[in-house]
Amino acid sequence: MSEWQPVSREHMARRVAQDVFPGAVVNLGIGMPELVGNYFAAQDEIIVHTENGIVGSGPIVDGSLQDFDLINAGRKTVSLVCGGHFVDHVDSFALVRGGHLDITILGAFEVSASGDLANWSTGADANLPSPGGAMDLVVGARSVFVMMNLFGKNQQARLVEQCTLPLTGARVVKRLYTDLAVFELSGAVPTVLELTPGTSLDALSRRLGLSLQPAPAGIGNYSC
Repeated sequence: MSEWQPVSREHMARRVAQDVFPGAVVNLGIGMPELVGNYFAAQDEIIVHTENGIVGSGPIVDGSLQDFDLINAGRKTVSLVCGGHFVDHVDSFALVRGGHLDITILGAFEVSASGDLANWSTGADANLPSPGGAMDLVVGARSVFVMMNLFGKNQQARLVEQCTLPLTGARVVKRLYTDLAVFELSGAVPTVLELTPGTSLDALSRRLGLSLQPAPAGIGNYSC
């Protein structure tokens, strides 16, 4: 993998933001997905929902402008967009379970070729499992996008034929954004939409141990 050029978390977040349509109601999961909210254009009027009860969360705020009474579900200090407001946990999850989210953007430990998602437990005894609201989010939202590094710390593939970890949801992931490629998971075989420079479809297929297919319009450049 030395010749491959993975993109940064910020690049991934910018790329995900491009696929969120104007006026969408979006939930951003804890971790990398929180960065996506930094790249929404104000004129697109995208409404960011957080599990802990913000409807209209703005970008993450650092430094002297931080308000520690205004945090998202990942305990990051955020801003509030014009018209943003707060609801309690009951109403927050009523929005999720009532089908009012257009997109939820989550992190993952594993994603299967058919769109299964495993993101709440690594199976390790030392780690406390943390389902959170993910199981509600993946069935309550109209579309599920996932952001993650394509390979783990030990270089194990995280896009797999079948998940080995406990599932959050079955066949729920529509798009997968990684540090090496962007995938569509709407069919039996993952479709590669974009690749980073130096990454080939054949090499990636061999490294993952999966069949991959190019997008009908060709594979785009997922540049650094």
